[in-house]
Amino acid sequence: MRLLMATLFLLLSTMAAPLRAAPAPPVYFEWFEYVGRDAAFEAPLPAGYYRNPVLAGFHADPSIVGAKGRFYLVNSSFTYFPGIPVFESVDLVHWTQIGNVIDRPTQVDFDGLSVSRGIFAPAIAYHDGVFYVVTTAVDSGGNFIATARDPAGPWSNPHWLPGIGGIDPSLFFDEDGRVYLLNNDLPPGPPRYEGHRAIWMQQLDLPSFEPVGPRRVLIDGGVDPASNPIWIEGPHLYKREGWYYLSDAEGGTGPQHSQVVLRSRDVWGPYTPYAGNPILTQRDLPDDRPRPITNAGHADLVEGPDGAWWAVFLASRNYQTRHYNTGRETFLLPVQWRDGWPVILPAGQTIPYAVKAPSWMQGEARQAPSTGNFIDRDDFDAPTLGRGWLRVRVPRQPWADLRARPGALAVHPLAENLDTLRNPAFLGRRQQHLRFEASTEMTRPAAGVAAGLAAFQSEAYWYFLGVRSLGEDRVAVFLEVRDGNGVPRTLASRTLDATASLRLKVAGNEGHYAFAFDTGDGRGWQTLAADVDGTVLSTDRAGGFVGALLGPFARDERALRSR
Repeated sequence: MRLLMATLFLLLSTMAAPLRAAPAPPVYFEWFEYVGRDAAFEAPLPAGYYRNPVLAGFHADPSIVGAKGRFYLVNSSFTYFPGIPVFESVDLVHWTQIGNVIDRPTQVDFDGLSVSRGIFAPAIAYHDGVFYVVTTAVDSGGNFIATARDPAGPWSNPHWLPGIGGIDPSLFFDEDGRVYLLNNDLPPGPPRYEGHRAIWMQQLDLPSFEPVGPRRVLIDGGVDPASNPIWIEGPHLYKREGWYYLSDAEGGTGPQHSQVVLRSRDVWGPYTPYAGNPILTQRDLPDDRPRPITNAGHADLVEGPDGAWWAVFLASRNYQTRHYNTGRETFLLPVQWRDGWPVILPAGQTIPYAVKAPSWMQGEARQAPSTGNFIDRDDFDAPTLGRGWLRVRVPRQPWADLRARPGALAVHPLAENLDTLRNPAFLGRRQQHLRFEASTEMTRPAAGVAAGLAAFQSEAYWYFLGVRSLGEDRVAVFLEVRDGNGVPRTLASRTLDATASLRLKVAGNEGHYAFAFDTGDGRGWQTLAADVDGTVLSTDRAGGFVGALLGPFARDERALRSR
């Protein structure tokens, strides 16, 4: 009987095998071009100045450290992969991405998570030849530390900190050799109101990555507990001239965001708030100011080779008062020490777009493609993808390929749509401007495949300018949208004669987007949909903490899966 059952199972398996669909053929993208033309960047820079933001587009929660005569900076990456970008600079103005802390699929798992979960607020430190990044994988493991001798990598697998809750950890290396871990967490008693949090600290045994000794509260609520301050977070500790300075974000990462500072002669406190707090905010400025920069906070400080101090922090560039599709970006400002206190920006002043550069910057500021107006084109002729390309969550199979046809990007379609909580075959680069164009040239998709350009804010807010084959040498060019929790819907569609390749373009001007195609028939760009609602891609509307991405996407529609 056992032999009969085995034979029957083998027979059924053999019969079923041909029913499995073969992988869909790839779609080839010949190039991708991004053009940014913001009005705020049009004026020439004065000699010896740099442009803000220094990292335009979604680069949230910057943390910085000086080491080996250079500066290193990391940002939040949430559920994008590769995660935790690492940037290097010699002058704080010109930044180059040199690696990622999370660059192996085995390190983390973000499946099932919304885009704005995952990696929150990494903090970078350097001590005794080793770089440390400590961060929180929200809903995906908790707090951990990763280490590297070379900031370009490879970085270690996560050293998890199961005994440390909360978010936004950072490390402080004191002069006596002790190491401390700070972070945001619930207050010691029941929260008195929504957003009531505390800053905690505990000593860390570095060789074992184990917390040791008592865990104590340094701040409960904020610098003025009687006012019920919300979301005290992002703590960083510094030592200068015998004082310990504790700087934190306060007010939530929106229009009320700010940076505050306290100090103490003892590392454990008590910490006294600065009477001039906050040391950075834009919340008291009029909403109708021109080219507003908002949400400023989550700062980290660093000392330059000339003894001057500087701050990196997040902020957003808004349109229509509250919307921003470019996410939370990284800005740079000098720090002024006033009566022993660090001040980033006096009250009532706007964050400037052009700032006098650090004294040691050589030559003039040439910051593209990190910021300013520029054209950035990828001809996909390198052996590996550029570091600016991101995937949504961790890929479980290699679907982006530069080797199949050198000089083109092959995207192998997956069954996941853009609303999936897994990994779709979407490759995105940051939208860095309020006014931009993104375009590509692609081959005609095979039957059962839709491919094109996506403009993506989250799994619930996106546009897809796609192409699918209809048979008989006809194709459909269409525009899909998902603008909330409802199902995706088609906004526009046009049937065309098929050609071997097709060009697609997405153009944005603040809250107005347009989608176009060019079949190569000599008529040039033809508009499929104009004056489309760009606030679909606004962080304020979509919620969460990221900005919009733009790039190639391909899906296998033969058995389309969603969530």
